[in-house]
Amino acid sequence: MTTALITGASGGIGEAFARELAARQTNLVLVARSVEKLNQLAQELQQQYKIQVDVIVKDLTEPDAAATVFDATKTQGLTIDILINNAGFGDYGDFAESDRTRQIKIVQLNVLALVDLTHHFLPLMRQRRSGSIINVASIAAFQPIPYLSVYAASKAFAVSFSEALWAENRQYGIRVLVACPGPTETNFFTEANFPPALAQTTNTVMSSQEVVRESLTALEQWEPNVIISDTGTHLRSAVAKLVPRKILLTLLAKHFKVGAGL
Repeated sequence: MTTALITGASGGIGEAFARELAARQTNLVLVARSVEKLNQLAQELQQQYKIQVDVIVKDLTEPDAAATVFDATKTQGLTIDILINNAGFGDYGDFAESDRTRQIKIVQLNVLALVDLTHHFLPLMRQRRSGSIINVASIAAFQPIPYLSVYAASKAFAVSFSEALWAENRQYGIRVLVACPGPTETNFFTEANFPPALAQTTNTVMSSQEVVRESLTALEQWEPNVIISDTGTHLRSAVAKLVPRKILLTLLAKHFKVGAGL
C-alpha cells in the first residue's frame, strides 16, 4: 500500500488530507505537536479504514526536526510515497512592532521545515523513480501583503521552490504540486491573530475537504500549481499582476490596515 506523510495533521487541511487519503486506502504517518489529537485521529482512521497509521509528535520549528522525523520513518521501516508539507502559520500585524521570535518561527516552519523534509525524502523517491510531493502554500503567495509580510513571503517561496522541483523531477516519475488555497475553514485567522472585522471581509471561504480534493486531482494530472478559490479571487489575483506595484501595495496596505481598524 501507498504511505503518505502529512505535517500539520492534527487539524484543518492536514486532517482533511489524512481523512481523504485514508478513505483511498493509503497508510499514513501523521506529524504535529499535539499528541492527543494525533492519537485520536490515528485510532479513528485505523478502525474505520483498516489502514496503518503511525504518529510522530514533533514541533517542526525545532532544530533538526526534519531529520528526527525522517529518522523515525527509517526506524519504523516506512517508505514514504507521498510527502505533504502542510504545516504552517501566519501572524497579523506591523512587522516592526511584531514579536521577533514568532516571525522567525514562521520562517522555520513555512520555509525551512518544508525544504528540509523535502530534501530528506526526495532523493529516495528519485531512487525508486516514483513519488509525490504536495506543498501547501496560499493565494497570499501571489502578491506582497502588508501586515502579513512574513507569511505571504514564505508562501511565495513555497510556490517558487515547488514549481522548480516540478520541472527538475518529472523526468524521474515524481509529481510535485504546490496547492494555493484561498480563505479556508481552518483556525488560520485565529492563530494568526487576525482582527475579527478584517477576517469578515475575506472572500468566499472554502472547506478543507474541497482544498484536499482539488489538490489531489491536480496532482493526478501532473499539474505544478493549483489555485483553489472562488472565481472572484482568481480574477483579482490575475488583475493584481497588471497593476503598477506602487498602486497595488498602497491598496493592499489600506485594506489590511483600515479593515482592521488601525
